[in-house]
Amino acid sequence: MTTTHLQPDTWAVANRALVRKALAEFSHERLFEPVASGSGYIVANVTSKYYFKAKQYPLNHWEVDAASITRTRVGDSAGDTTGTSVAGVAGMVGDGAAVDALVDTPVAAPVDAPVDALDFITEFHEQLGIGAEMLPVYLEEISSTLASSAYKLAKDDLTAADLAGADFQTIESAMTEGHPCFVANNGRLGFGVEDYRAFAPEAGAPVRLVWIAVRRDRSTVSHSRTISYDDMLRTELGAPVLQRFSERIRSVGAEPADYHLMPVHPWQWDNKTSITFAADIAQRHIIHLGTSDDDYQAQQSIRTFFNRVNQDRNYVKTALSVLNMGFMRGLSPAYMAKTPAINDWVHDLVENDAVLKRHGFSVLREIAAVGYHNRYYEAATSATSPYRKMLSALWRESPVPTLAPGERLATMASLLHVDRHGSALAGALIRASGLTATEWVRSYVDAYLVPLLHCFYAYELVFMPHGENLILVLRDGVPVRAIMKDIAEEIAVLSTATSLPAEIERVRVTDVPDDEKLLSIFTDVFDCIFRFLAPLLDGEGLLSPEEFWAVVAESVRDYQEATPELAAAFAKYDLFGSEFALSCLNRLQLRNNQSMVDLTDVSGSLQFVGTLQNPLAG
Repeated sequence: MTTTHLQPDTWAVANRALVRKALAEFSHERLFEPVASGSGYIVANVTSKYYFKAKQYPLNHWEVDAASITRTRVGDSAGDTTGTSVAGVAGMVGDGAAVDALVDTPVAAPVDAPVDALDFITEFHEQLGIGAEMLPVYLEEISSTLASSAYKLAKDDLTAADLAGADFQTIESAMTEGHPCFVANNGRLGFGVEDYRAFAPEAGAPVRLVWIAVRRDRSTVSHSRTISYDDMLRTELGAPVLQRFSERIRSVGAEPADYHLMPVHPWQWDNKTSITFAADIAQRHIIHLGTSDDDYQAQQSIRTFFNRVNQDRNYVKTALSVLNMGFMRGLSPAYMAKTPAINDWVHDLVENDAVLKRHGFSVLREIAAVGYHNRYYEAATSATSPYRKMLSALWRESPVPTLAPGERLATMASLLHVDRHGSALAGALIRASGLTATEWVRSYVDAYLVPLLHCFYAYELVFMPHGENLILVLRDGVPVRAIMKDIAEEIAVLSTATSLPAEIERVRVTDVPDDEKLLSIFTDVFDCIFRFLAPLLDGEGLLSPEEFWAVVAESVRDYQEATPELAAAFAKYDLFGSEFALSCLNRLQLRNNQSMVDLTDVSGSLQFVGTLQNPLAG
């Protein structure tokens, strides 16, 4: 049965884990102000009181003990608030005195209740700023996230020690958490349960891509200067498949020379292309060709596929009209036109920079792209509409051919992975490496953080360096170099001084205030990666938070001392300053979970709430 993973025991574990994360991350973003009570803390509203134990770490990180969470409902039903003044506790989550009042106010027959994530969000939706119209959609994302967690719990038990020696795609499909900051991080609205089992990254199922032919006069093709589109297709598909596709085009009375070939996500073909693009299909602007021969595996980004049969072949990234974590996951054909050129520029910069080469940093180029222009929807919508992003694809280089003997790959997201027994993969890698925790972390920071710092200080080039966008190259369990991917859509050049080819000027963003530029490190690396990694290593008894941040500081200082030519930039953008702005990711999603930021003004869309103390200061 397709729902066998939805069982009472796993559902309870999934709910407790998600409420733990909600308490931690909403407290981090100061949506909640937990009140100390006994040996723990309380967050309360007029319906329920949540008690939990937690340890606080740098960057206002709350390491909540999931097993300690208890929920008490006021009265014997959801609507019974006897003995409690609603007016007296309005806004209590942001008002410690009001919470104290509720905690101390006698209530009629408080009742212990299950820890339920859907109840939790509903109870706190006003304090979280979730509008009435958006609330059921966000609840659906929460429900999907819970169902995904239950599925992962029902899978075979791979321990952290098992994964420490596993291959790249085993690790990829074994990840359980998703984005560490976002509470609703596995929404995937649009997938049914059969789709989930066929296409979710954690399912690890083989996938055959659908292929279509699209008229040349209605499509955009682009490619790297190092390859032609036709040569790339010959390498990717092989002569027999290309011949089969050509025969299919001729069988409907069309000429192959009039068409470009394009891969499509199977879900997208069944649910969108074949229906929403019906007019184009009927008029032979689009011709369905069938599937290619290779099996692929969905990656954590859900719409990108790794070739399981020929691992040296490219990744394929496809448009997918599924709502997930604040966006519809489409691909713009307009953006596809410049994608390879942007990647060529970044690749050349990285390959010709001595500091980046010394640290082994590299990028996976998106070497070719194709996009289809539906004239009906383009005439009816604005440039950023999801209706313009339903039918595009790109090819990204595989990291496999870059490996030297003895090297293997792992998504950087795996460093934050904790197995169902509470053991962290980072800890297992450290123990397997034979290095001290200090040595291991230093190798990791040198491979990951230092190249990002150098790209920023030398060129004001910033990436989106979260765990899913980085691939680590491991030798004996030690990260020795980092590979960045997802380039064209997620880089920005923040300086007017950095020279860019005219055709890729779109990546230059000049309206970011100077005091926000370094958030590309403070938020994306310190707050979204290191904030979680340091407590994991502390919990494993390997490295205290003070020791962890001392390693980071030492790595940064060594880099700065080795590149004195950038001293002015180091002074202008001080990585050792006392504090930095708290940029809140969940607040973005809670404000609008269907279009999290305005893509035409990303900086202006950010949500800031106060500051965080910089762990490197002093």
